[in-house]
Amino acid sequence: MRDITSKQITLRTARAVASIFCSTETISLIKNNELPKGNLFDVARAAGFLGAKLTPQLLPHCHPVNIDSMDISFSFSKTGIEILGEAKSIGRTGIEMEILTAVSIAALEIYDMLKPVDTQLEIGNIKLLQKTGGKSDRKKYFSTSPSCAVLVCSDSTAAGKREDKSGLLIKSILQQANAKVVAYEIVCDDKELIQKQILKWVAEDIHFIFTTGGTGLGPRDNTVSAVSEILERDADGITEAMRNFGQMRTPMAMMSRAVAGSIAHSLIVTLPGSTDGARESIEAIIPGIFHARKMMKGGGH
Repeated sequence: MRDITSKQITLRTARAVASIFCSTETISLIKNNELPKGNLFDVARAAGFLGAKLTPQLLPHCHPVNIDSMDISFSFSKTGIEILGEAKSIGRTGIEMEILTAVSIAALEIYDMLKPVDTQLEIGNIKLLQKTGGKSDRKKYFSTSPSCAVLVCSDSTAAGKREDKSGLLIKSILQQANAKVVAYEIVCDDKELIQKQILKWVAEDIHFIFTTGGTGLGPRDNTVSAVSEILERDADGITEAMRNFGQMRTPMAMMSRAVAGSIAHSLIVTLPGSTDGARESIEAIIPGIFHARKMMKGGGH
């Protein structure tokens, strides 16, 4: 099964539809409650719910998800019956397969109950109408690709004694999220150098500036204090999200002193220097963080 441990826990929704094609005589029997197997839609709805709950047992690659809300409704059309399913879940993966299974099983239950009276039944038009949450929501956070810069703050890397890994990883993750990484620099963990480079990028109107390194408790971990001194507005919610996300994976996340905030129309976020810490921290805030640009420019929340 696919590894979804890096995904954020978000609200996921899905809507799906299926159709049963039957004769007008069959529709009359349903409306008059004259079917030999009794009430049709209550049984079909229950069957759909059971199908949704059993989806991971039917489809090998589906992760079990919490079904926090589900409804299945039925309506008549000129050609038969339409089944509409809607579901919600708060989790790391979508609920579209569960709702597709639900409407499919509901359709099969209706087929089973109608087959004694209609030999021309047909199931069709099973499709997903809509899904939200996860990657499907990324477009709403930015209309154009945001510009980003990555600043590696490390004495040993700046001196050529250690190869940079976290900065290159951050670049890769940002690019995969359709962001443009327009600048990448390495400096010593020195307050003046860090502040000078960040303010230069702010003057160039780079939308998002990510630093890596210098967020720990070591004597040369100066990045956090350097950034804190020049921030105009704090964005503590960003660092809370990063630490909460990291804490679910390692107890060491609580040791990060990361800060985030804005200067003019640029957002600055300090990330840990370790590759795991940097990856988990940026995974915790993408893509939602890109909405900050619109807010800083005076747009709505």
